[in-house]
Amino acid sequence: MPEHVYKVVEIVGSSEESVSKAIDRAIEKAAQTLRNIGWFEVEQVRGHIENGKVKHYQVTLKLGFRLED
Repeated sequence: MPEHVYKVVEIVGSSEESVSKAIDRAIEKAAQTLRNIGWFEVEQVRGHIENGKVKHYQVTLKLGFRLED
């Protein structure tokens, strides 16, 4: 088994639709500039409320990506 080294970054995704969409959008955007993304971890979920209803979801993620040899 190869011994890889990983870098971890923190990002925040947002969506008006759902927590899942916020995660998906954050990862899709990060994948435009980061290579070898291998995993994510949800650190925090929060949101914005307007008129008694959820207006935005925000999710803080840690992303792990393998450093190239």
